[in-house]
Amino acid sequence: MIIPRKIFLTKGIGIHKDKLLSFEIALRDAGIEKCNLVYVSSIFPPHCKIIPKAEGLKILKPGQITFSVFAKNETNEPNKLISAAIGVALPTEINQCGYLSEHCAFGEEAKNTGLYAEHLAATMLATALGVKIETEQDWKKQKQTYKISGKISKTTHICQSAISDKNGNWTTVIAAAILLE
Repeated sequence: MIIPRKIFLTKGIGIHKDKLLSFEIALRDAGIEKCNLVYVSSIFPPHCKIIPKAEGLKILKPGQITFSVFAKNETNEPNKLISAAIGVALPTEINQCGYLSEHCAFGEEAKNTGLYAEHLAATMLATALGVKIETEQDWKKQKQTYKISGKISKTTHICQSAISDKNGNWTTVIAAAILLE
């Protein structure tokens, strides 16, 4: 049984005439190009700790099977705004799991893409914990409601955005939560 004990967040951008190489460059920018990434769903394990990216990168070994929650967006349309984000929501009780979410967008500022990913993770956690959700509230009000409930201790996100290459080269943005034992 594999249960991650550490997670770090990372992001990257890549630009190249070839789609695959654009993705590879984004992975390099994020520091995870030497990993064999396995995409997993959205559970933040109980007792798991968010660590700094630099600390997490030191743990990785070339060729390692690496579990991740991953968001990727790409285009070769010139001058198009793209973004990819991972949201995180952690419960107050460390014996409970939290949630990770991924969200990608076109034409949306990084801040908004990141906040939406954070909102998705918090909403998934809130529903799992039985916190009442007012769907008509904006994110700032909902975030206050979640914190006031005493069941959600932290929400955050990481987001990468870019305006795609003006010459039509592929532009790839990624955001990832890397899960480590």
